[in-house]
Amino acid sequence: MFNHLTLDGVMQAPGRTDEDRRGGFKLGGWATARMDAVLGSVAAEGMTKGGSLLLGRRTYEDFAAFWPKQKDNPFTDVLNKVQKYVASTALKEPLSWSNSTLLKGDAVNAVATLKKKLRKDLVVLGSGELIQSLMRSNLIDRYVLMIHPVVLGSGRRMFAGKGVMTALRLVETKTSTTGVVIATYEAAAR
Repeated sequence: MFNHLTLDGVMQAPGRTDEDRRGGFKLGGWATARMDAVLGSVAAEGMTKGGSLLLGRRTYEDFAAFWPKQKDNPFTDVLNKVQKYVASTALKEPLSWSNSTLLKGDAVNAVATLKKKLRKDLVVLGSGELIQSLMRSNLIDRYVLMIHPVVLGSGRRMFAGKGVMTALRLVETKTSTTGVVIATYEAAAR
């Protein structure tokens, strides 16, 4: 899992003001002012390791409408080419974005099966509701959290609702030039 969040745990709409206005959220785009070469290199490093993306419906629809249209962005080609798995009961195949596969049945069971089949990582971007389901089922092995030095006071939080106790082990930290702490945690022995 690879996500931006605020000190108070908000993950909603880090990239654009209009990205996700659910619940009347008006603070979208809070992460963009803190983007720098350090964050860019962490994202690039994650993408060069290969693997596939796992996206929930809302994130998939947002990314599919945005990324294929981006020109002069080093991430566009990578995101268009990477295999994407989508957890949704509302979407139907064929999916519009290249290399996208709709998971069948219950998302948690589908992801558990997929993790056993894949040789490389399965990386979740955004997808808060999906992340919460996967956390409750202990299906997230690594958390890469880009913690921005801002408190929003409202918005959808990554660690909200009914969760389960999960012990994590800090394996790496970096700090960006703008004060974003990039903390990488792995699940402790289960």
